[in-house]
Amino acid sequence: MPPTYADVLDAAERLKGQAVRTPLIESPALNERIGGRVLLKAETLQISGSFKFRGAYNRISRLSEDEKRRGVVAFSSGNHAQGVAAAAKRVGCPAVIVMPADSPRVKMEGVRAFGGEIRAYDRWTESREAIGAELARERGAVLVPPFDDPFVIAGQGTSGLEIIEDAEALGLPIDRLLCGASGGGLLAGLNLVLAERSPDTRVFVIEPAAFDDHARSLAAGERITLPPGEPSICDALMSPFPGEITFPINQPRLAGALTVTDDEVRDAMRFAFRHLKLVVEPGGAVSLAALLAGQVEGSGVTVLMLTGGNVDPHQFAEIITV
Repeated sequence: MPPTYADVLDAAERLKGQAVRTPLIESPALNERIGGRVLLKAETLQISGSFKFRGAYNRISRLSEDEKRRGVVAFSSGNHAQGVAAAAKRVGCPAVIVMPADSPRVKMEGVRAFGGEIRAYDRWTESREAIGAELARERGAVLVPPFDDPFVIAGQGTSGLEIIEDAEALGLPIDRLLCGASGGGLLAGLNLVLAERSPDTRVFVIEPAAFDDHARSLAAGERITLPPGEPSICDALMSPFPGEITFPINQPRLAGALTVTDDEVRDAMRFAFRHLKLVVEPGGAVSLAALLAGQVEGSGVTVLMLTGGNVDPHQFAEIITV
């Protein structure tokens, strides 16, 4: 069954005392540049460095004692991997993560730091879904998908509850919300909340130009799978298709799909570091990139999702020193 708003509320209760309630940050420098009020949801400050811990914990904390003993399997380019490893450590169960061999080293190190085991694969010639399914069968483990799981989606939606509560405390209606997407799990969780609590908010999905599967799927009216192509700097947003569960949730709620170039993402990362004093990874910066590039109107109140901060130090240093 697809998740509901009630499932997000249930997830919020489960995550109390486990996930960080991340701040909704406002920057005078950004407001002045955009000509409106911009609120940034800093999921870069979440446990494991991204929003992914929310969904992972909401799923893994519900395992039976027998399931915990057998452990979990996940596949991810890095952020879901770290979220699953961190959540598994919290509940005391083993975790093996199927990760691309070219994943940023900082993300692999993060998985190992939380006690996770890594099974590397070639993202261009092997199927992570097939490898994950086989590992789960071999070990009798529970597979924790990165986005197509009701508990994962509901857990991600808890960030939306916090946004609404903090915006209401400021007396601010939210005119638009920008969120990057790979398979669309965070986006789906946010849309469950906004449909219930702020239905007039216009929601935009932001994608790397080479991975515009949501844009193409919206135009076609059905899920589209992209053919293999060039990689993006946004390693966290390289899913070739929207989720089977997530897309029906997101499709009717989206006001549009926007794409950003790698150079626009680099500009956003530099802006975040210099003016916001935040370290944001490429995939986590796409919403800010779209706003800075003038792709959406800046008047009123805009919420940006800064979804992760797990960036390779050498790559980050090269980007910010330009």
